[in-house]
Amino acid sequence: MKVALGGTFDPVHDGHRALFERAFELGDVTVGLTSDELAPKTRDEDRRVRSFEERERDLEAELSRFAEEYDRTYDIRQLREPTGIATEEQFDVLIVSPETETGGRRINEIRRDRGHDPLDIEVVDHVYADDGEIISSTRIVRGEIDEHGNLTPDRDGRPMRDAGE
Repeated sequence: MKVALGGTFDPVHDGHRALFERAFELGDVTVGLTSDELAPKTRDEDRRVRSFEERERDLEAELSRFAEEYDRTYDIRQLREPTGIATEEQFDVLIVSPETETGGRRINEIRRDRGHDPLDIEVVDHVYADDGEIISSTRIVRGEIDEHGNLTPDRDGRPMRDAGE
């Protein structure tokens, strides 16, 4: 099976790893990585996104481990538009998170308009941090949690949530 997924992946965290794991369980994987131009447009907040090259390097390290574990191949391609690579005919499955499921349905509309079969859409649940909130790149960049969802301590060594922040 040929599996597609996409994102900005800045930084990679356990929520992303759950997406990658499901993708590699299903087949060979192509990851669309947002271009430097597209990445800021996909964010709901105004924050710096590292360069495509930096993000690609980190993504490569993550994907190579999954590919070896599952004996699969993978490719990283640059995304220049939000619907990205998934509208291309060769894919069978699209991996999405709960908040990107609507985009997956839109991709299937585009595929139908182009005469392609719709993709199976696999929704991978969120991964939660120690505080019960969703792990996200934004929370990591803000210093609230680390990539695994562990709360980041304040200067007094207390988890940020306990410190009233």
